[in-house]
Amino acid sequence: MPTAILTGPPVPGSPLEGHLRSLGYDVRTAPGTEEAHGLLAAAPAAERVALVDSRFVGHVHALRLALTDPRFPAAAVPGALTAQPEARAALLGAMAAVTAEGPGTPAGAAGPPGTGATVTAARESFADRVATALDTRGTGVHRPELGSLVAAVPADQDARERAETAVAAVDDEAVRLRSAVKARDGFFTTFAVSPYSRYLARWCARRGLTPNQVTTASLLTALIAAACAATGTRGGYVAAGALLLLSFVLDCTDGQLARYSLQYSTMGAWLDATFDRAKEYAYYAGLALGAARGGDDVWALALGAMVLQTCRHVVDFSFNEANSGATVPSAAGATAAAGPGSPTAALSSRLDRVGWTVWARRMIVLPIGERWAMIAVLTALTTPRTVFYALLAGCAFAACYTTAGRVLRSVTRKAVRGAHATQALADLADSGPLATGTAALLRRPARRLPGPLPFVIAFIGGAAVVATASFAPLDGPWPVLAALLYVLTSGLAVARPLGGALDWLVPPVFRAAEYGTVLVLAARSEVNGALPAAFGLVAAVAYHHYDTVYRIRGGSGAPPGWLVRAVGGHEGRTLAVTVLAAVLVTRHSGFPLALTVLAAVVALVVLLESIRFWVSSGAPAVHDEGETA
Repeated sequence: MPTAILTGPPVPGSPLEGHLRSLGYDVRTAPGTEEAHGLLAAAPAAERVALVDSRFVGHVHALRLALTDPRFPAAAVPGALTAQPEARAALLGAMAAVTAEGPGTPAGAAGPPGTGATVTAARESFADRVATALDTRGTGVHRPELGSLVAAVPADQDARERAETAVAAVDDEAVRLRSAVKARDGFFTTFAVSPYSRYLARWCARRGLTPNQVTTASLLTALIAAACAATGTRGGYVAAGALLLLSFVLDCTDGQLARYSLQYSTMGAWLDATFDRAKEYAYYAGLALGAARGGDDVWALALGAMVLQTCRHVVDFSFNEANSGATVPSAAGATAAAGPGSPTAALSSRLDRVGWTVWARRMIVLPIGERWAMIAVLTALTTPRTVFYALLAGCAFAACYTTAGRVLRSVTRKAVRGAHATQALADLADSGPLATGTAALLRRPARRLPGPLPFVIAFIGGAAVVATASFAPLDGPWPVLAALLYVLTSGLAVARPLGGALDWLVPPVFRAAEYGTVLVLAARSEVNGALPAAFGLVAAVAYHHYDTVYRIRGGSGAPPGWLVRAVGGHEGRTLAVTVLAAVLVTRHSGFPLALTVLAAVVALVVLLESIRFWVSSGAPAVHDEGETA
C-alpha cells in the first residue's frame, strides 16, 4: 500500500486524511521535516510515497491526478507531491537538501481558480519546495492541468474559507467525467457515443472493472460480430452490424475508464494498441466468409481493404515520427522547434477557427468511429461486396487527402530532423538482412544522392515489383527479377539516414509494396484458398509493423534486431512470396499451404516476442490514445 505523509500540524475538521485513504494511501503524520524524512525512508521500497501539506484544501480529483497516475516517476500539485519507487532516492535527496536550507521564505500563491482571490502562505509548503528541488536536481516532476479544480495551501482561516468555498462551487465528479473523454475525437464518437459511454465507464469503475477487462469484452464482441457476418444470412448481417457498434462503444469505454480511474498499465498499452486492428480485420474476414457462403468471392476486396487501411496508418505514424522534435534553422544559424511553418499548415490553422470545417475535416479522413459506423450500417442493409467497395473508396479518398496535405507541408517547411526521428524511420522501414547488407555496400555512393532520391528509389522499386507481379507471367523469371530489384532499391533507399523532406514516405512505400505484391500474386494465382492464406500472412506481418509502431511510441525503441532478421524484413518476405509463387502456382497446388505456413511462422515468432515484451516490467506504463475514434 502506498504511504502518504501529512506534514505539519493537523487541521481540525479537515477531510484530507479521508481523501487520501479513499485514494488507497496509508496515511502517516509528521510534525516536522526530519520526521517526514524518516517516515519516507522507512516506507516499503517498492511502493509509491507522497508528501502532502496538512493545510491542503482542494478537490479529491486534483489529488488523484497528482498522486495516483502511474505514468510519471514524480508528480505534484500545490501542496502535494508523489514519487514512484524509481524516484524515491531522488526524493529523499531533495528532502534532505530542502531541510538543510531551513524553513524557507515567504511565498505568495494564486488562489483557487475563478475566485479572484490570492492565498498568501506564511511560508512555502514543504511539499512544494521539495518538488522544486526535484526539478532543479534533474528529476522531472509532472504537474497535471487542473482546469477548474482547486489545489491550494491557505495560510490563515479566511483564506481557507475562501478555498473551501471555491471547492464547493466546482463539481469535481463532473470535471472527472468530462476529462475521461478525449479532448480531440471524431464527430461520430463525440456526438453519438461519448455522451453516454462516459457514464458506462463510471459504472465499470464503481464495480471494480478494469480497462483491460473492458478491452477484452470489446474484442470478444467484435469476434462474435465477425462470426455472425460469416453466417452469410441477412439476420446474421444485422446482428453483426449491431454487435460491431457495441464493440466500438466498449472500445471507447475502455479508454474513458482508464482516464476516469487513472488505470494505466503495460498490459493495457499492448491490448489497446493492437485489439482495434485485430477486431476490424477479423470482421473483414467474417464478411468475406459470409459472402463466400452466398457464392460471392470478396477475399481480394477484404485483403485490399486491410492493405489500404494499414498503409494509411503507416503514413500517419511515419509523418508524426519524422516531425517529432524537428527544428527549423533560423536566418542567424540557430534552430527553433518546428512550428506550423508552411502555407499548408497556416491554412489548416485558419480553417480550425471556422467551427464546421474542423468536424468536416475530421470526418473525411474516415477515422475509426465513422468507419465502423459505415461498415456496421452497410453490413446490416447491403452486401459484403458493397461494404468493401464503400470502404475502399472512402479510405482511398482519405489516404489521398491526408497524404497530399502532409507532402505539401513537408516540401514547404525546411525542418531538420534529429537523430531520434531518423532512427524511428529506419526502424519503421523494417529492413531485413538483404536490405541492410545492400545498404552497407552502397552507403558511400548513397551519400551523394539528392535529397528526395531515397523516396523516389523506394517508390520505383516498389512500383516495379507490384507491377511485374500484376502483369508478367507468374511462371516466368520477371516477377523474381523484379523482387531482386526491389531488394536492391530497398537497400539503397535506407543506405543513408532518412532525414530528407520526403523520407518519411519510405516506410509506407515499403508496406504498400510488400502487401500489394502478396495481394496481387494470390489473386492472380487463381488457386483455391490462396487469397484467404494471403489475408492471414498480411495480417501477421501487419501485426509486426503495428507492434513496432507502438513500441516506438512508448519510448522503448523498435523490436530487437534478431526478430526483424528472423522474419526476413519486408524485402526478404517479398522475395520469398515471389519465389513461392513462381515455383508453386503453375502446379495449381501448394501455394496456399506455403503462404499459410509462412503466416504461421511469422505470427508465432512475432506474437511470442510481443507478448514477452508487453508483459515485462520494462514496457512503458501508458494507455495509448491510438487512432482518433
